[in-house]
Amino acid sequence: QVQLVESGGGLVQAGGSLRLSCAASGRTFSDYCMGWFRQAPGKEREFVGAISWGGRSIDYADSVKGRFTISRDNAKSTVYLQMDFLRPEDTAVYYCAAARSLTKNRYQYTAWGQGTQVTVSS
Repeated sequence: QVQLVESGGGLVQAGGSLRLSCAASGRTFSDYCMGWFRQAPGKEREFVGAISWGGRSIDYADSVKGRFTISRDNAKSTVYLQMDFLRPEDTAVYYCAAARSLTKNRYQYTAWGQGTQVTVSS
């Protein structure tokens, strides 16, 4: 099983940027598609985006298209989420997760990080 650790969360003003990182260890990182999810208080965990093994296919939720960018560096076993033009409604705990296929379905992800808090002030 792969182990995941997120970092890079924090407090930012609306319109600002943050970059989250997710470092993987354990199994071969390039065997996995990687996803980002977020969960706001009182809400379901929702899909943000996902990237395929080699990074050629990327999928985003409509709510973040054009603002967020996912990338990965297999040599560093790390996936990134660059978040630009942040809005207060982006406030949530952000999680990275690993799956065997590129999917929006959170139940198909078999490994999860502990999450990192992102707070966007208005």
